[in-house]
Amino acid sequence: MKKIFSKEIIIGLTVLVSLLVLFFGIDYLKGINVFKAANYYYASYTNVGGLAQSAPVTVNGYKIGLVREIKYEYDNPGHVLVELSLDKQFRVPKNTEAAIVTDMLGTSSIELRMSGAHDYHNVGDRLKGVEGAGLMDKVSTELMPTIMSIAPHIDSLVVALTTIASDPALVSSVQRLDVIMANLESSTTQLNRAMAGVPTLMTNANGTLANVKDISANLSQVSAALAVLSEDLKQMPLDSTMRHINNITANLDKATEQLNSTNSSLGLLLNDPELYNNINNSAAHIDSILIDLKRQPKRYIPSIKIF
Repeated sequence: MKKIFSKEIIIGLTVLVSLLVLFFGIDYLKGINVFKAANYYYASYTNVGGLAQSAPVTVNGYKIGLVREIKYEYDNPGHVLVELSLDKQFRVPKNTEAAIVTDMLGTSSIELRMSGAHDYHNVGDRLKGVEGAGLMDKVSTELMPTIMSIAPHIDSLVVALTTIASDPALVSSVQRLDVIMANLESSTTQLNRAMAGVPTLMTNANGTLANVKDISANLSQVSAALAVLSEDLKQMPLDSTMRHINNITANLDKATEQLNSTNSSLGLLLNDPELYNNINNSAAHIDSILIDLKRQPKRYIPSIKIF
C-alpha cells in the first residue's frame, strides 16, 4: 500500500507546527493573546526608559491592554513609536493622553488619561504621548530641594542634641531617674504585700455588711412598732387623760396644803408636838398596864368559880 505522507512531508509539517507553537507561545508568555480581538493605537515619545514590550496599559488602575511593540521612528529622528493593543470594546476619546508612569522599582507602564470628550479616536490613530517623570527625576526635582531646606535645621538640631548630651545635669538626671525607678519598684513590692491582705478585709467587710443588714432589719421592725405605737397614741383620749392628771395633781396639791396646815385634823396630827407627846405618854401608860397585866392578871380579871 502506497504511503499518503512521505517522511519529508511529515518532517516539514512537524517543523511548521513547532514554529507556530513557538511563535504563539512566545506571544502568550509576553501576555499577548493572539486569539483575542484587539484595537491598535500608537503613541510617540522621545524617551521610553523602563518601558518594555507587554507592559500594561491601564485606565484608573485597571488593565485594558498592553504594549504590543516598541520601535524607533527613523523618519522622525529622536522619537520612539509605541504600539498599544487595547481591548476591542474599549473606545478612546479624543485628546486622551498616553502617559508613561514609572514605579519605585523603575518599571514603566502606560496610563491613559481620559479627556472626557464625546468624540472618539479611530483605530490606528496616534495618541498624545506624555513622558512622566521618573523616580530619580522626582527625587531631584521635588525631594532634594526639601532636603536642602531642612539640612541647616538638622545641623542646628544635631548641635543642640550634642550640647544637651554633654550637659552634666543630664547625667545626674538619668542617675536620679534610676533611683526613682528603684523606689518605684520597692513601692510596687510593698503595694503587692499590702494588696495580699485585701481578701481578708473583703471577708470582714462582707460580715460587717451582713450585720448591718440584720441591724437594718431590726431597725425596720422597731420603726414599724413605733409606727403602731404612734397610731395607738393618736387614738388614745390624751386630752381627757391630761385633764384627769391635772385634777389629781390639784387634789394632791390641796391635800399637801391641808397636811401642812394646822387648821385640819391631819395637819394638827402632823404638826402639833403636844399631841405627839400626849400620844407617846398614852402609849407608855398602855405599855405599863400591859406589863402589869402580864404580871398580875388576877388583879384585873376576877376569879370565876365553876360549880
